Amino acid sequence: MSRFRFRRAPRLAAVLASAALLLATATACGSDDAATDTAGAGAEASASGESAFPVTIAHKYGSTTIKAEPKRIVTVGLTDQDAVLALGKVPVGTTEWLGGYKGAIGPWAQDKLGGAAAPTVLTDTGTGPQVEKIAALKPDLILALYGGLTKEQYTSLSAFAPVVAQPKEHNDYGIPWQELTKRVGQALGKPDEAAGAVKDTEDRIKAAAGQHPEFKNATAVMATPYEGMFVFGSQDPRSRLLGDLGFALPEGLDKAIGDQFGANISKERTDLLDQDAVVWIVGDITKDTDKLHKDASYKDLKVVAEGREVFVSETGDYGNATSFVSVLSLPYVVERLVPQLAAAVDGKPATKVEQPAS
Repeated sequence: MSRFRFRRAPRLAAVLASAALLLATATACGSDDAATDTAGAGAEASASGESAFPVTIAHKYGSTTIKAEPKRIVTVGLTDQDAVLALGKVPVGTTEWLGGYKGAIGPWAQDKLGGAAAPTVLTDTGTGPQVEKIAALKPDLILALYGGLTKEQYTSLSAFAPVVAQPKEHNDYGIPWQELTKRVGQALGKPDEAAGAVKDTEDRIKAAAGQHPEFKNATAVMATPYEGMFVFGSQDPRSRLLGDLGFALPEGLDKAIGDQFGANISKERTDLLDQDAVVWIVGDITKDTDKLHKDASYKDLKVVAEGREVFVSETGDYGNATSFVSVLSLPYVVERLVPQLAAAVDGKPATKVEQPAS
């Protein structure tokens, strides 16, 4: 299923139109044989000594060999640019997802640009990557890790440069941010730097969790009021953040939504939302809260009565970062989300879950 950002109306409909795009492969820049995932990053350096190249990276469609350090990188994966930036390189092209940011670089990552020009922004309206525009950028590496490339799209892009597609071990749009960062590190010849960047962000999350031991005894879920009630499953990076902070996801969640990153639930399954905390990603906090609180299947749940709801506006930087889930966006999110979660699970219904200042 295609990854979508919960923008309302035409934008969302266009992105959902790509939901039919799936399947497996050929590799113009690698091997058609399935490669073994190694070192947790799906990559195997085939050079000796200090050289990081050539390097071979396994993915859904076989494996891709990168023969030399890439200089012109295009990111087709929706969050891949943050891993590139974290490792000291600036892509020449990025793919639009959230909207509103120059170069498709969020405020949590803009300082990594330094004095470099902002990348050219490509779009995917539901028909796949803009192959001709990507070719015009003359890339020597195309990254498509947080994405859902089809066999046909992968083959088309591979005519211009080595393509590192999404891993076969996870659902499309399901690669954990840690693995994404490490795979990008392999592709750029910077595995140690990638491991260090992952550790730094993980340490920030662990420190926040350590300050709130109450999270370990609590359950939580993320959802959005898209066409009813859409709940994120365990394979979604947003849900994984709750787990990293110590929360347990609802029992039976994945069984209810199936083998995908999330799904709409029926009125009979709103029990999945009745947790110690529910994080709602909404378009308009006031309007969506009112609508939810008028819904007969939801309004009388304990999570509502006891004030355990967290609302995040998808249209602001905080909401954008919450959905982005990258090595650079997560510290920005944790700083804002953790105080909200702490207020939600403090056991005092009168405690108001405040909105972050920015």
